[in-house]
This record gives sequence, C-alpha cells and structure tokens, in this order.
Amino acid sequence: MRIHHLNCISSCPLGGRLMDDGVESILHRGHLTNHCLLIETSESLVLVDTGFGLNDVKDPSSRLSHFFLNLVKPDFREEMTAYRQVEQLGLNPKDVRHIILTHLDFDHAGGLDDFPWAKVHLLNAEKEYAFLQKTWLDRQRFRPEQWSTRNNWIGYEPDEGEGWFGFNLVRKLEGLPPEILLVPLIGHTFGHAGVAIKVENGWYLLTGDAYFFHEEMHPAEPRCTSGLAFYQRMMDKNHKLRVWNQQRLRELKRDHSDKIEIFCSHDVEEFERLTGRSAQIPIEKMTWTGSMNFPYDEMG
Repeated sequence: MRIHHLNCISSCPLGGRLMDDGVESILHRGHLTNHCLLIETSESLVLVDTGFGLNDVKDPSSRLSHFFLNLVKPDFREEMTAYRQVEQLGLNPKDVRHIILTHLDFDHAGGLDDFPWAKVHLLNAEKEYAFLQKTWLDRQRFRPEQWSTRNNWIGYEPDEGEGWFGFNLVRKLEGLPPEILLVPLIGHTFGHAGVAIKVENGWYLLTGDAYFFHEEMHPAEPRCTSGLAFYQRMMDKNHKLRVWNQQRLRELKRDHSDKIEIFCSHDVEEFERLTGRSAQIPIEKMTWTGSMNFPYDEMG
C-alpha cells in the first residue's frame, strides 16, 4: 500500500494564539489542518476522512452552519479538496471505492458527496447518534446536507476478543485489506474512532479529534493551547471518555513509539513533519524512488 497525506482545507479559527501558538497574537486567526489520508491498495483507493468537499467550497452557507463558518472560517480553496488532490496525484477519483470516517463532524464528512459511488465505513454509534440531531450543537456540527450518500454507509460494532495494543477495534472492514483497522476512541463524539494502518515498519494511527495539539501527547507534561482546550471541552459528547482515551494514547506513544506513528486531524506541526511540505499547499505528483524516507507518502 502507498499512503498519501492530504490537508483537505484548513480551518482558521478565531482566537489566534489561543488556538495556534504559532500565530503572533490573538488578533490573528489560527491555522488548523484537516489531515486526511489517501491509501492506494491493490484493489482501489481508500480515503480516511474527506475534509471539506467541492460543494462546501461552492456554496458553504447552504451546507454548513453560520455558527461554525464564523467560528472556524475554513480556507475554502477547491484545489485543497480531496477530489482535486486525487486528480493532482494523477489518480482517478472514480477509483476511490471506500471512505473510512473517524466521525461525522462537518469538517470530516464534507467530501462524501464528491464520491457517491464509494462505500463509507464508520462505527454504528456515530451513524445512529448523528441522525438524531438531539441538541442545538448537534445540528450545527452534524450536517445532513453533506450526507447524500447515506445509503452507502456501513456501520460496525467493535470486535469482541483480542484487541490492538490494548484498544478495542473493528478488524474486518467490508472490502478492505486486513491491514486497515477501525479503533474506537469515544469521547469527542459517541462513535468517534481512529484508523490504524499497517505499514512496512509498524503502524500509522490517525486519531481524528481524540486530541488537537501535538503537545497533548507528551507522556509526562501534556499541554494544550487554552483555546483548543476550550473547543475540545465544548465539543465533547463524553468528556470522561475523551480524557481517558487521550491518556491511553499518551501511554501508547510512550510505550510503542518505535512501532506506531500517532497523529491527529488538526495539528499543523504533525502534518508538516510527516509530509515534508507546507500544509498550505496541495499534494504534488511524485515519482517513487524506493526510499522509505519518501517525504510525501509511505509504503506499506
């Protein structure tokens, strides 16, 4: 397998330095990536999350809540959508046959409509709760306007028995190779999950929104910017479980950093370290040289 890292439209939240400590002041907007993965398997292309999609770029006010449009102010650029970056790699978007979702928040599921032929894999709890639209905030974050492909969604329950490094998991995703696992990380939403991918030298684990800031994974002195800490608390569906799962991820990183590369959806530093390129630019087509130090993707 080959894995490509895509930033599918950054968010630029209010609060500046309170959200993103790389920003000069609170008067400037912050910068959060929308870290998605494109996996080339022998059978098809697989997306892990979609970020914002083409329709979000064309008409954001018809699909997204005014509350979040004003709060996070996405940097809507068509060339940063997953669809356009797949094309930029010289690949055919029609070959994206599977999409795996960490969760259904508007900034992770906006590109579903761009791949109406794809099967969408997620935890049952995420699908069932998002449909309920129970609270005002649920209606702002879970956007049915982005869900035209819901008939293609496949929900899963965690497997019983042996887990993955102490975590529950979904081991068999329909039509996908066994090297791709869904790892429940409940808290941010009731059906939130990470996605683990077996690569040549170990594992990748995209943790979605289980944490937002790279220093939250420091094993002894975890730290988060005050703005992102507030945002995470605001968005929690189960605060106790989110905090518990963050601690488990810290322990996983402490004990198995030689085997597992852990990264989240929204941290710029993690994205740029893994890709070797600015999060502000779309991916470019490259010729693989056979080196495992290849900066833009990983062979599994």
